[in-house]
Amino acid sequence: VCEAKNLPTYPGPNKMRDCYCTVNLDREEVFRTKIVEKSLCPFYGEDFYCEIPRSFRHLSFYIFDRDVFRRDSIIGKVAIQKEDLPKYHNRDTWFQLQHVDADSEVQGKVHLELRLSEVITDTGVVCHKLAARILECQGLPIVNGQCDPYATVTLAGPYRQVSLPTPTTVTRPCSYNRKSHFDFEEEDVDKLEIRVDLWNASNLKFGDEFLGELRVPLNVLRQSSSYEAWYFLQPRDNGSKSLKPGDLGSLRLNVVYTEDHVFSSDYYSPLRDLLLRSADVEPVSASAAHVLGEVCREKQEAAIPLVRLFLHYGRVVPFISAIANAEVRRTQDPNTIFRGNSLTSKCIDETMKLAGMHYLHMTLKPAIEEICQSHKSCEIDPVKLKDGESLENNMENLRQYVDRIFNVITKSGVSCPTVMCDIFFSLREAAAKRFQDDLDVRYTAVSSFIFLRFFAPAILSPNLFQLTPHHTDPQTSRTLTLISKTIQTLGSLSKSKSVKECVLNSYNPDNDPQTRPLHNRFMIKRAQGRKRFGMKNFKKRWFCLTNHEFTYQKSKGDQPLCSIPIENILAVEKLEEESFKMKNMFQVIQPERALYIQANNCVEAKAWIDILTKVSQCNQKRLTVYHPSAYLNGHWLCCRASSDTAPGCSPCTGGLPANIQLDIDGDRETERIYSLFNSYMSKLEKMQEACGSRSVYDGPEQEEYSTFIIDDPQETYKTLKQVITGVGALEQEHAQYRRDKFKKTKYGSQEHPIGDKSFQSYIRQQSETSTHSI
Repeated sequence: VCEAKNLPTYPGPNKMRDCYCTVNLDREEVFRTKIVEKSLCPFYGEDFYCEIPRSFRHLSFYIFDRDVFRRDSIIGKVAIQKEDLPKYHNRDTWFQLQHVDADSEVQGKVHLELRLSEVITDTGVVCHKLAARILECQGLPIVNGQCDPYATVTLAGPYRQVSLPTPTTVTRPCSYNRKSHFDFEEEDVDKLEIRVDLWNASNLKFGDEFLGELRVPLNVLRQSSSYEAWYFLQPRDNGSKSLKPGDLGSLRLNVVYTEDHVFSSDYYSPLRDLLLRSADVEPVSASAAHVLGEVCREKQEAAIPLVRLFLHYGRVVPFISAIANAEVRRTQDPNTIFRGNSLTSKCIDETMKLAGMHYLHMTLKPAIEEICQSHKSCEIDPVKLKDGESLENNMENLRQYVDRIFNVITKSGVSCPTVMCDIFFSLREAAAKRFQDDLDVRYTAVSSFIFLRFFAPAILSPNLFQLTPHHTDPQTSRTLTLISKTIQTLGSLSKSKSVKECVLNSYNPDNDPQTRPLHNRFMIKRAQGRKRFGMKNFKKRWFCLTNHEFTYQKSKGDQPLCSIPIENILAVEKLEEESFKMKNMFQVIQPERALYIQANNCVEAKAWIDILTKVSQCNQKRLTVYHPSAYLNGHWLCCRASSDTAPGCSPCTGGLPANIQLDIDGDRETERIYSLFNSYMSKLEKMQEACGSRSVYDGPEQEEYSTFIIDDPQETYKTLKQVITGVGALEQEHAQYRRDKFKKTKYGSQEHPIGDKSFQSYIRQQSETSTHSI
């Protein structure tokens, strides 16, 4: 989320606004930026990343104006349809903000059934009777914490309109069993349509809230007397009002969206084996992994899946050592060592991010929390000093903070992950061997990563590294900025050999991570065995997870109200929405009961389920089956079993590796690498041409080939040929999969409801491909 501009002025004397931006999957908020005060052109510059845990139709961004007295007001939104995301992939784009209209804010889908029958009346006249039934709804929005939907079914045409509402449902918000019957003449079939409007029953004075509608022409019954299909809910016809373009301002976004279909492991063996041999290829620039870094537009694009793949198979240290050695040999000035955005630096950054997050929390979190709570001013710019502040006192505050953080960093070597220690050792040895006359380079080669690229960014933006749950206030943010800059200076420019040696020598492979919080958040909990409804049964609590226990307390810092030893967790699974009419719920199953918890959004729910599953994965008594719904009113809602100790009715989800930092799917990462190679096929072919050119013509380098690092043209050519062959084989498998899916998938099914534009686009592409093939 980059920035906004030209927001409408506030209708008051100040005219400025205090704005923040939210990131939403449809209407569900999953991230929120900091608040930028007193600006109509706020700059955010914040990155958010998540695995998307559910299907969605729009990736939406809302700009809010904060109001400390009333509810925050929405200024406007940007909604990008899922099928349009590839058009904006990885490039800055300005989007016009659109008005937010309740009639156009729709999500969810409806399963509709229509039946047409002939009825003979008492007078012998034959008439037609239409029965419309809503079988089920899915994905409806939660309004003020719940959803009580009902539907009105209307038979509409040029001369008539008859409405029949279904009853409001409370116990099962997504299912309806009542039929709506209409009588009509046969010649009216082509003129009439069924319209279904969904509403949320509200107790507020503003009336019920519109959730969406669908319209079905009756001529779908021409071929058969019965019809059944899933539909996406749509906004009302008058949902989009005519508005002047640009009257709400604009929002600049950079969206990176990837979606991969992953085959079973054996499909990837040739390409995966070729990649994993990269560390042993001489020279390493001729390896498949290095070639990926050469053809990708951004090194980061290649580094992410490569590091994850090599970490998964335990080959990341030899690979990074090989590419680091090659880069050091090409470096002419020791002052620029590892300072560029090379494949080596990006791979080390990604490794530290994956393997070092727990270490980062253990080292910095206590100090960061103290800084956020104490609110001591550290401003040392005389121009920015507030009235009553002393420059000397502020400098002393800053010195104390820097001293503490620098000390915890230099004394944390025993806790540094082994994989990071091994990489740093190889960097030190490579730098010392290359620049034997520069005694400092062995230190700066390591400090350029551990300080400049690891600790300093985390201090600067602690919320991005989950060191703080929210954005820091402006004064604290300024303090952290000054600390981060000072730590960078100490790490890169300090001439004190004792400090440098203290930093470097504290990193050794023998480490035993201490116990620190792995994850903590406020969530809403409810224990099994309580009454179904009632606010007293759903309470907001501060949850904290360590390697040893899962606890919750009334507020952060209080004594735990409940402590669950990790060895007592038998399973962690989602909880079906129908249990309490609440989304994003999951259950922590123990021997005697289950703890039901509601996370703040779907992304947080997935994160908690993943990390709780990982820490408890090795428990000997883990369950193989569980109940996906709650035990209420004397029975399980899922299987109707009456005993609260009845064995589960659904298999538990698949196991995850016990290593908390490295939950990686090797096949998925290989598929991502295949996708990258496939998208850059033209550059692979150009690199092949460059290898051929250099093999037969040892003269001035052609300009179009000068961007590639090719140390050995013949070896590189062999690797490229193997890569192109492996990518081609996988592309054939994907093409076959798409053809099979095209034949089997039905438009109007639950997976692809009518109104699914991405599937309509897919059908057009497949039709064009089939016609071309014929």
